[in-house]
Amino acid sequence: MIKRKTTARLPKSAVPIWLTFLFALVLASSTARPVPSKPVPTINVPVGEQVSVRYAKGFSIKYTGPYKIVSIISPFEKKVDTIRYVLVQRGTPPPKGFAASQVIEIPLRKLVAMSSMHVGLAAFLGAEDLIVGLANLKYVSSPKVLRRIETGKIQEVGRDQTINEEQLITMQPDLLMAMGSPTARMDRYRTLRDAGIPVLINSEWVETTPLGRAEWVKLMAALLNKEKLVNQKFGQVENEYKRLSALTQKVSYKPSIISGMNAKDAWFVPDGDSYMTRFFLDAGGSYPWVNRRATGSLPLNFEAVYPIALKADYWLNVGMMSVDSKESVLARDARYADFKAFKQGRMYSYSKRVNAQGANDFWESGALNPQLVLADLIKILHPELLPKHELVYYRQLK
Repeated sequence: MIKRKTTARLPKSAVPIWLTFLFALVLASSTARPVPSKPVPTINVPVGEQVSVRYAKGFSIKYTGPYKIVSIISPFEKKVDTIRYVLVQRGTPPPKGFAASQVIEIPLRKLVAMSSMHVGLAAFLGAEDLIVGLANLKYVSSPKVLRRIETGKIQEVGRDQTINEEQLITMQPDLLMAMGSPTARMDRYRTLRDAGIPVLINSEWVETTPLGRAEWVKLMAALLNKEKLVNQKFGQVENEYKRLSALTQKVSYKPSIISGMNAKDAWFVPDGDSYMTRFFLDAGGSYPWVNRRATGSLPLNFEAVYPIALKADYWLNVGMMSVDSKESVLARDARYADFKAFKQGRMYSYSKRVNAQGANDFWESGALNPQLVLADLIKILHPELLPKHELVYYRQLK
C-alpha cells in the first residue's frame, strides 16, 4: 500500500509526543462529523507468491510493491525491441513513471483471446470462464469453452484485417491478448488502446524450447493473481519433461527426422533454434537443419528438401488435417512415395485430437503440456523407452 507523507511537521523537540496525541484526540472529538464511507482500495498480492521465468526469453515479470512490470521482448520479431505493461491491482492507482506503458487492471475479469494457445493458457489455470471473445469460434478444443460458446457467452471478434473493433469496444474486455508475428504491428490496435482496451502481445512461437513456450502460462497467471497455482502446476510439467528427456541422453541410435510438407510451393521446416527442433533432439532424434541459427520456420522449396527427405528415417508433423493417410499424401505429390519414411511407414501427424469442427488440441492444450508431446515423440522414435505410453497428440499415417 502506498503511504502518503504529511506535508507539515512540528520539530520533534518542540512538542512532547504525548501532548501531540492528546491535542489530536481533543481536536478530533470536537470536530468529528459523520461522513460517507469511501471504499478502501484493496491490494491482493500474496507475499512470496511470485513467478520466476527460467526458460522463456520472450517476456519478463518484475514485482515492484503492489505492481507487476511485464516486458514483452521483440514482440514482432525484432521490429520492436520491448513493449512494457504495468499490471495494477484493481481499484488502485497506477504508479508514476510509466506513462509510455499500457496499464492493465488485474485480476482480469474479461479476456479476448486471438489464438488457440491463449485458450490453453486460460484452461491450464482453470480460468476458461473469463474468456468472452475469440478470433474464431471454430478452432476451440476446450469442452468448457465450447459450452460457453454454445450458450452465447463468447463472441467471435475476427482477426487481423477482419477484427471487429466496434464490437470489441462495446464488449469492453479487460484485455485483448494478441499474437506477435513478423507482419503484425502495434499500431494495428491503436483504436482499441485509445478506447481504453489494453492489448498484450503474446509471441510464444519464437521461443527456442518447449518449456520456454509453455512458460508463457506464468504471464497469464500474473494477470490472474494465480502465481501459487502456476508454480505448482508448471513445476510438475517441468519435472516430467526433464525426466523424459533424460531417458534419451544415452541412446546410441538417433534417427533422422524431416518435418512438415510442401504447400503452395513452400515447405516450411523448423529452424535450428525453434522449440520444435528442441522437441526432436530431446526425443533422441537428429535433425538436418539443427545448425541453422534462427527461430520459427525456414521456407524451402520441394527440390531443396527432396534429397534430404529421401534418406530421413522419420517424417513427422506430416501435413494438415486434410492429409490424414498415405493415400492423401500421394494425392498431393507422387514424389513423396520416394521417401524412405514413406516406404517404411514411419509417418506421423499431430492430428489425433482433432474435434468434429476441425480444431486441433495439439495447438491448444499441447502447447501447455510439452511433457506429453515429448512422450509421444519418444514413443515414436524409441518405443522401448516408454513401452506403456499411448500416443496422446500424434498418430501414424497409414
